[in-house]
Amino acid sequence: MAQPLKDTQFVTSASSVKQLGSAHAEVAFVGRSNVGKSSLLNALCFQKGLAKTSKTPGRTRLINVFLTGADRWIVDLPGYGFALGPAKERETWQAMVEGYLTGRKSLRMVYVLLDAEVGPTKLDHQMLDWLRSVDLPHRIVATKCDQVKPSRQLAQRRDVAAELGLQTADIAWVSAEKGTGIPDLRLEIAGMLSLL
Repeated sequence: MAQPLKDTQFVTSASSVKQLGSAHAEVAFVGRSNVGKSSLLNALCFQKGLAKTSKTPGRTRLINVFLTGADRWIVDLPGYGFALGPAKERETWQAMVEGYLTGRKSLRMVYVLLDAEVGPTKLDHQMLDWLRSVDLPHRIVATKCDQVKPSRQLAQRRDVAAELGLQTADIAWVSAEKGTGIPDLRLEIAGMLSLL
């Protein structure tokens, strides 16, 4: 059997949900501007340059759609928080993201990425509160877990989970750099998209 997500390819970028066609199923990635969304997407899909990574946070400014399998999408949304760009442009990103998240009937899961070392920020809490308020299914993915010192790993996982009112097992702990947790998350996403 072929590896799920290996055939993923970039399809389009859009500035509005109205510009998007229909999909059978899709999942979306949201998170702060420098949380490593592009790196995670590349690791999940076995490709180094699928999603453009940058040393400058906030480079994803559009709704980026990737096709994996027949009519299944992975969607990379603009990061929230610090991003370079005109203030007026940054204000439109929030409306774009909210419009996408509330406007897609085929959206199966919103993966909320947060930095495992930093823990949930005020902006992460705001995103989670908003997702709950509009009753959207979501899952926490703690990225860059390799950057937490080995001696702090267990305590940090407990602290992050406790702050979110979750168990450590409720959070996907991943490292795009080291590959930690990537195979399990890949299978989970493939299952969400009915690819298995």
